Amino acid sequence: MTGQLSENEFENLINEGDLSLDAAEKPVVEPTPQLPSPRQDLSFFGKIPVNVTLEVASAEISLKELMECDTSSVIVLDKVAGEPLDVKVNGTLFAKAEVVVMNGSYGLRIVELSGNGLDALTQ
Repeated sequence: MTGQLSENEFENLINEGDLSLDAAEKPVVEPTPQLPSPRQDLSFFGKIPVNVTLEVASAEISLKELMECDTSSVIVLDKVAGEPLDVKVNGTLFAKAEVVVMNGSYGLRIVELSGNGLDALTQ
C-alpha cells in the first residue's frame, strides 16, 4: 500500500472488517424474567419488641394558646368522632383501628392495614 486509500478501498475495508456503523450498535439483550424472591424466614425477628401506639388525632396550636390552657380548656382535634384511629409501629403508620374493651382493658380492632403491612416498616 502507498499509505493512502482510495474511497473504494476504504469502503471495502470497512465492509470486510465488519466495521460498519450498524455493527457498532449494541445487540439487543432481552431481559431475563425476574422470579419472585422467596420469602425470608422472619421468625427469628418475632421476639424483637416494637412500640405500638394509637394516635387518636392531632392539632396544631400556638405556644400562646397552649400556655393559656387550664383544666377546663378544650383543644379541637383534626378527626371526627367514630373515624378509625392510626396505629403506629415505632412511629410508622401500620393500620387503622377502632378501640374495643376486652375484660375491662382497652384493645384495638384492626380495621384496615396500611400499605404493605409489615413490609413497609423494613424500608
